[in-house]
Formats: sequence, structure tokens, C-alpha cells
Amino acid sequence: MNRERMIREIQERPDGWDVIIIGGGATGLGAAVDAVSRGLRTLLLEQQDFAKSTSSKSTKLIHGGLRYLEQGNLHLVMEALKERGILCANAPHLIHHLPFLIPAYHWWEKPYYGIGVKIYDLLARELGIEKSKHLSRKQALHAIPTLQSQNLRGGTVYFDGQFDDSRLALCLAKTAADSGAVLVNYMKVTGLIKNANICCGVKAIDVETEQSYQLQGKVIINATGVFSDAILHRDNPKAKEIIAPSQGIHLVLPQSFLPGSHALLIPHTRDKRILFMIPWHERVLLGTTDTPLSKISLEPRPLDKEIDFLLEHASHYLKKGPSTRDIVSLFAGLRPLIKVRKNTNTSSLSRDHSIFISPSQLITIAGGKWTTYRKMAEDVIDKAILVGKLPSRSSATYTLKLHGWEKVDPLIPLSTYGTDAKEIRGLIKEKKALGDLLHPALPYIWAEVVWCIRNEMARTVEDVLARRTRCLLLDARLSISLAPRVAKLLAKELQRSERWEKDQIADYTRLAEQYCVESYGSFTHR
Repeated sequence: MNRERMIREIQERPDGWDVIIIGGGATGLGAAVDAVSRGLRTLLLEQQDFAKSTSSKSTKLIHGGLRYLEQGNLHLVMEALKERGILCANAPHLIHHLPFLIPAYHWWEKPYYGIGVKIYDLLARELGIEKSKHLSRKQALHAIPTLQSQNLRGGTVYFDGQFDDSRLALCLAKTAADSGAVLVNYMKVTGLIKNANICCGVKAIDVETEQSYQLQGKVIINATGVFSDAILHRDNPKAKEIIAPSQGIHLVLPQSFLPGSHALLIPHTRDKRILFMIPWHERVLLGTTDTPLSKISLEPRPLDKEIDFLLEHASHYLKKGPSTRDIVSLFAGLRPLIKVRKNTNTSSLSRDHSIFISPSQLITIAGGKWTTYRKMAEDVIDKAILVGKLPSRSSATYTLKLHGWEKVDPLIPLSTYGTDAKEIRGLIKEKKALGDLLHPALPYIWAEVVWCIRNEMARTVEDVLARRTRCLLLDARLSISLAPRVAKLLAKELQRSERWEKDQIADYTRLAEQYCVESYGSFTHR
């Protein structure tokens, strides 16, 4: 993908588009793949970077959702398990199986959890992955040596999928581009164009050049997640709000808290949620919370009480609980839950998705989760075909192999790039120094940085260190030290000035400091 080439395609397409998608997160990117694979002329516009917000701040799981099974939402669980199986088949380079241990400290827990995960296995049907099993006390401690051993009776292991969310987002963007879709990041939609009160296009501005565009489209899809209401209000200032944003945070801890390959499921919290401790890139993700918010932003910040909540519950299940001193990074994401009147408890709101069609024929899709992105895309493009009277063709994404498709061992370096890894290794052959690690404590090499600037539309230091690689999440403070060299590489590749380079370093430093625990207040668990 090349941004300049995408811009030229916009300029050279005066006859407009079948579908214009606003929003470059999981939902919008999935919709772009579905639309273009049906032969529709597809344009996607994202105001910032792809997966800038919610879609890069997930728990990194492709799963059915055991909590929804406990709530009795069998439809959502079955749909998510089906989509989990489809994604495992269509993107084996990005999804791998992860064993989860549910520890049992009371006599009834082992059979209770065992029955639950067996039902989970059965609901997956032919698209299931590995079967669940019981572990003895000794086996449970062997799987997770750091587990609290006092009163431990054993545990239950089940399997789900793990992925890197922003890498999947970029894979979807490249899959759509491979089939002819045009996708542009840093292109902000500033208004809607109407003819006889029907949406027929968008006004947009290129954030980099400040050039304005008026782009015609037969159908406009609002896939902006937590920002859906802002687009709805551009359509109709009196439109009722549909989003009830909920914040979920994650703490990133050293691998020593969870050595080995098993994740830990914490089954009991004060707000009746499930928490996860998950091995990820030689770190541990601890999350997540569910906090109702009244305001939204592109960079939400964890609340002190959320940090305390996670540290407290982790301490109940580990021999040595983590403290604030152990946190190497922390981040927050916002869920675009559908508003239900007289209900302020976001943990009880449905994670299912909804599609709304305004009187102007603007289509809005909200809700859902990463696991079900493909089904969400199929549903919204089905609606777009009806609304826009577009050529009818069934979705092809059930069996569509995503860009880079390759069955590969996830432990092999560059495995998440799939078949693109060969070209990244080619860069190292041209210049040996590009094979060096960005830092000994991080799993990325400099060839990846060059690759993502040239082929994945990385435009800023943040794009590189937060989403093309995950340095910001893996160690926020350490990532700041990488900013100058990344900025220099970007400036060279994008032909930017020395002033731009310095601004990028300053901008990234300010951002990364928000991911450092030192920038937060006082906590109970020190």
C-alpha cells in the first residue's frame, strides 16, 4: 500500500464510488474487504491512522466469550466461535491457539468450570480448535508456576485464539487494497453531501496537505465506533445518540509473572467480570475493566481506580502479586456499546452489533468485537446493497484468504507478515544492519520499520512504534529512546524536513509518557 498512489486514485476517479466507508478500525476495514470482494468500487477514509483507537487496544483475543456463555447469550457465543474458526482458517499467520487455565480453589469450581468449557467446545462444532481438559493440582502449578498454591485443587484448561490486533487491521487493509479498494489514512471526513436529503457523498480534508475533497458515493457507511454519534450529528444535529462508551484498560507486566505458554483466567471480580493474564511478546497483558464514560477521546487514559482494580485481583491468584513498580506500559481502549435507556451498567450491555439506517440513508454500524468483524462486515454490506440498489452478490469472505496467508509457526520471527516476510528478509540482504533489533528487549528489527513505511502507509513515529510494531505497549519508556532514529528513517523515506523530524520526536514523547505509570496518581497497590 502506498498513500500517494491511493490519493492519485481518488483524484482520478471523478465518477465516484459504490461504497464510501468512514472509519479505519476493525469494522470499517472488514467492510472494505467485504465490499471490494463483491466487486463494489470501495473507498475507505480514516481521520487518523488505521486502528488508531479501539481496534489496537484490545485484549488480543479471538474468542467466543465464556462470560457471555455464563450470561446465557448462546447466540453471541456461537456466532463468535464460528467466526473464530473462520479467521483461524483464513489468517493462520496471524492467529494461534492459546491455552487458558481456570484455577479451582473450591470443591465445586472444577466440575462447574469443566461443564462450562465442554459446552464451549460443543458450541464451536466443526470449527472448534483444541479440546478442553482437567488438570490436577500438580499439573496446574506446572503450567503456571507463579499461581497461588494455597488451597489450589487443580484447574481446567480450554483453548481460544490469540492475535496482534493492529497487525490484523493492517492485513485487512492490504487484503482490500489487493482487490482494488482505495484506503487513505489521515483523511478526515468533515461533512456529508446530500441530494434531495439523501446522502450521496462526503467532504474530506487531507490532514497532511490540507487539500479538500468532495467525493461522490452511492452508499455512505459510518463505521467510526465510539465516534459514530459525531457522524450521525453531521447528518442530523437532532439525531439521538446511540453509543454508550465503556473503557477497558490493560496493564503490561514482565514475563516473570506468567512464565510459560498458558494464559490465566481470573473468574471472579467485584463487578462479576472475567479477567485475563495473557502471555504476549514476552510480556504479560492484564485486563480488562469495564468503566462507563461520558466523554470520548482518541487517547483515553486509564483511571487510578481501574489500575488498582486489576492489581488487586491479580494479587489474589499469584504467589507474588504485581505492583505499580512492575508496570512497563498501560493503555485504555473504548468499546462502542449500543445505548440502552435507563441502563448505566455497561458490563451488562450486549456486545452484539447493530446497524442503523438514517432517513438520509446513511448507514451506521456499531457494537460488536474483533472476533465478529467479518460477520459485521457481511451484514453491513448486505444492507448497503439494498439501500444503494447496488449489484447483488453474496459475500465471499467466508473462505477468503487474507493477505500474506501462510501456515507458519508463530514462534518464527516475522511470522505475522506471512508471505511478506520474504520481502522483509530481502531488505536485510540489501543492507545487513536492517537485521538488527530495535532494542535487545524488543522483538522487532529495523527492516520492519523500513518495510512498514514503504508498504503499510506508516506516516508518523507513533504509527511505527504503536501499531506497525507494538513497542509503545511493550515498554513505553523504552520506546521513547527509539523515537529519534525512527523519525530520521521516516523523514528520509517520506522526504520530510528536519523541523518535521524534531516535531515528530516531541509529539511521540508526549504520547508515550501517557503510557508510563509514572504519569499517574497514587495507588493502593504499590
